[in-house]
Amino acid sequence: MPELPEVETTRRGIEPHVAGRTLTAVTVREPRLRWPVDARVAELRDKRIIGLRRRAKYLLMDLGDLHLGIHLGMSGTLRVVAAETPLRKHDHIDLHLDSGRLLRFNDPRRFGALLYLTDTLTHPLLANLGPEPLDQDFSGGWLYRRSRGRRVSVKSFIMDNATVVGVGNIYAQESLFLAGIHPSRPAGRISEARYQRLALAIRSVLAKAIEAGGTTLRDFTSADGQPGYFAQQLLVYGRAGEPCPQCAEPLRGGRHGQRSTVYCPRCQR
Repeated sequence: MPELPEVETTRRGIEPHVAGRTLTAVTVREPRLRWPVDARVAELRDKRIIGLRRRAKYLLMDLGDLHLGIHLGMSGTLRVVAAETPLRKHDHIDLHLDSGRLLRFNDPRRFGALLYLTDTLTHPLLANLGPEPLDQDFSGGWLYRRSRGRRVSVKSFIMDNATVVGVGNIYAQESLFLAGIHPSRPAGRISEARYQRLALAIRSVLAKAIEAGGTTLRDFTSADGQPGYFAQQLLVYGRAGEPCPQCAEPLRGGRHGQRSTVYCPRCQR
């Protein structure tokens, strides 16, 4: 599933082509996505696109008095294409721009979404999200205070979008390795000093992944059609049985919350 860096990579690739343009029409070929596409979406005409921003894994297209929220789901992609570009299978929605180009949404599994939003602060999908990991509101102190009394594993804790958004399975494993924290350790039994290291590790891992263009996953390519390259830098994810890059101890694999996890039994405590 595309995680925060993949979504941010998509936003950065698309934003120069849509910001300041006018949305002239919307073609909805398949409304049956994760949530049915609101009929009002297909009625949009002559809406100026003020900007394209990201909140967690949602792309938010600001149209003044309303917004379009886009979620890529497990296999969704967005590309800016010429109007005459032939349709591919699973090209479900076209956003027509006054430049003569299209912002085209393709989603084979249809777990993605296109949402008609009147308020991005109170919508149920956005209202209870935690801080952005690269914003000033996110810190080790925040993690420490929120974790008190929690018995859930620290890996599950940081993957909870109410704690911090966008730390998916790949980046949780990488961050915990850099911070030297065992993924199974109860969240409430970690000191503030260790949470400070973990917050810095999360920031570093996500920032590097965004800079590298996201992680290469089976279904993900960026807005220009090129895959991300951060996967070449992964230290533990997908490397169970290989030597730890710090101590050479074989990395171990396990499961947390039904998700695969790789860690070093010597470096992570």
